[in-house]
Amino acid sequence: MTTKVLMVCLGNICRSPLAEGILASKLPQNKFTVDSAGTGNWHIGKKPDERSIAVAQKNGLDISIQKARQFSKTDFDNYDYIFVMDNTNYYDVISLAENESQKNKVDLILNALFPNENVDVPDPYYGLANGFDNVYQMLDEACTVVASKLIEKHPY
Repeated sequence: MTTKVLMVCLGNICRSPLAEGILASKLPQNKFTVDSAGTGNWHIGKKPDERSIAVAQKNGLDISIQKARQFSKTDFDNYDYIFVMDNTNYYDVISLAENESQKNKVDLILNALFPNENVDVPDPYYGLANGFDNVYQMLDEACTVVASKLIEKHPY
């Protein structure tokens, strides 16, 4: 049995592809599957933003083969954990949930570092040049905590 984790941001080209790559690199691939999606549909089928690809490569990860897709209601059935990048993504995903069980699968990724503070991962798309580096560092720290908790919870 594989534990499935989904990372969600707005367009699925900046933050969630990075989170997918980072978390996948910290988990045993034979026990965990990590994917990503966006709440919006603008970039379906496109690869991650070149700046996300570059910052991932700089940190030893290759996310260039990922393809953007849109979050759908079936993701609640297909994934055990859903981590969103910001409060807007959280409410967009929760609005599609049909019951408490589905809602309980969703959490903000930075709550791993700042429990119950609901801190957003800033969207680096329109930001400064170092925004992607800063987002990578935040996600790397959060994914280290998430990976540790997932491995502890699902030792198989």
